[in-house]
Amino acid sequence: MNVSVVVPVYRSEECVAPLVEALTQAFGASARSHEIILVNDGSPDGSWRRIVEVGAKYRAVVGVNLRRNFGQDNAIMAGLNQARGEVVIIMDDDLQHDPRDMEALIHKVEEGHDVCYACFTEKKQAWWKNAGSWFNGKVAEWVIGKPPDVYLSPYKAISGEVVREIVKYDGPYPYVDGLIFRVTSSITKVDVEHHDRYAGRSNYNLRRSISVWLKLATSFSLAPLRLSTYMGFGVAAAGLVLALLFVVRRLLDNAAPLGWASTMVVILVLGGAQLGCLGMIGEYLGRAYLNLNRKPQYVVRKVTRCSDRPEPR
Repeated sequence: MNVSVVVPVYRSEECVAPLVEALTQAFGASARSHEIILVNDGSPDGSWRRIVEVGAKYRAVVGVNLRRNFGQDNAIMAGLNQARGEVVIIMDDDLQHDPRDMEALIHKVEEGHDVCYACFTEKKQAWWKNAGSWFNGKVAEWVIGKPPDVYLSPYKAISGEVVREIVKYDGPYPYVDGLIFRVTSSITKVDVEHHDRYAGRSNYNLRRSISVWLKLATSFSLAPLRLSTYMGFGVAAAGLVLALLFVVRRLLDNAAPLGWASTMVVILVLGGAQLGCLGMIGEYLGRAYLNLNRKPQYVVRKVTRCSDRPEPR
């Protein structure tokens, strides 16, 4: 198997068949041996039915049906565990990622890079998602050492060797990009076009975006905890300096600081900082607790691999 394509599917009943057709056409032009792994992430619509239908039509399709919705990265991990290709492509299910761009990504991996990200010159999505991507990228530079010129795109090509290292992680909160940077630094990018969604609407809302950010921030580094420590020392030092200033003012001018509003502001700022730091510590402890209790990364209900069947006569 030369290339495996892993696609997490959620609420994309109308996109499944056009996506597989586009992928088949793209592979037909390159004549590469391939498999298309469609992972149904507990989708409440008819996505699994569509996957079974296209699997009966296209022998390259591998269907993976999860027992419930585990999340995008968990679904990707389920697909990576099924992948047999020397190069693995990860892409979304809505055709915003053009299958014709796969060849450029694959070439970069064949040249010797471990991972190649698709860099979109213009992203066809809401402004707040673009802002969130920018913020997530800046955090990734700090937490996992992402190069500033690399965009953490969901469309990427990964060498099979790196994939085999990534799937060794069995924790309940995988973050694929974080696992990539933990395994290798041989990473490059290519510029591609970002297209409009084929049908439906995006499944990512603000809550899901924050959840992804928390996985990045708390799964691969202690940097947020160190930041909380530095904030604590910084606020304590500022309080000590302010207390000394009040004492000096009292001795020199016989004046005591007044102001209910300023006092409340200080209390609210300090209280908010303390609660934020406690929440970050709780996030770490909660993830460690669930990991110790072996919360499953995903649970597979069924796998259909039509390529294992003999050719009809």
